[in-house]
Amino acid sequence: MGEQQVERQRVPMIRVKNLYKIYEVGTNKVYALNGVDFTMYKGEFCAIVGPSGSGKSTLLNMLAGLEKPTKGEIIVAGKHMERMNENELVAFRRENVGFIFQSYNLLKTLNAVENVALPLSFRGVSKKIRNEKAQKYLKLVGLEKQMKHMANAMSGGQQQRVGIARALVVNPKIIFADEPTGNLDSKTTMEILKLMRRIVREQNQTLVMVTHDNHLATFADRQFHIVDGKILKIEEQHHPDQEEDQDKEIQKEEINWGEAGEDEKHI
Repeated sequence: MGEQQVERQRVPMIRVKNLYKIYEVGTNKVYALNGVDFTMYKGEFCAIVGPSGSGKSTLLNMLAGLEKPTKGEIIVAGKHMERMNENELVAFRRENVGFIFQSYNLLKTLNAVENVALPLSFRGVSKKIRNEKAQKYLKLVGLEKQMKHMANAMSGGQQQRVGIARALVVNPKIIFADEPTGNLDSKTTMEILKLMRRIVREQNQTLVMVTHDNHLATFADRQFHIVDGKILKIEEQHHPDQEEDQDKEIQKEEINWGEAGEDEKHI
């Protein structure tokens, strides 16, 4: 079976077509995004990398439905983000998206389990079930001994692990991470990036990370280099720990893009 056949079996999770974001500053037009096109796949760890002001954070906000494009298409999990109203976007994010933040965004008055369970409480999940799920994901990120620790009593690396568990607990299709290791030392940064890469592979989810650091971007399967609102190049990275059974995972779950296309017409 050749590479082309494997390529055909990959399931698109994010498709961006001719994307523009233009801001008017006085009489001038500033192109934050200037004709961006790409596809990201299910089970893939992607890094959007570029210097400050390159458009990477704007792009992440667009993919997450936090900002509207000036022009172009953003199709995430078969849905056209640019056609949704605010209520539809909120519902879409709640059902499909997890976020990992640079500043962790934990509630200091809650312990690790309570922080991770919080997104489930907004969904009306019973306390028993949400605590069970929170404990499951805290074990997954290596914090089974810190479950009852208060957020403000944890190290930065531990807090970010709680943040990752919180993003995973809603079983999202896509995880967005904005400079997730920005507040961590280099050793902890490596641990967190390896953890994120392993979990995404095991859970067959799509992870999109924004970073200004070219070295950190190499932890991803592909790096999307953005400068002045344009994707200059896309690099593929082979990791020695990449399991060959990834192809099986790709085949296991399929999004019916034919049906999704029909649904899109009615959004």
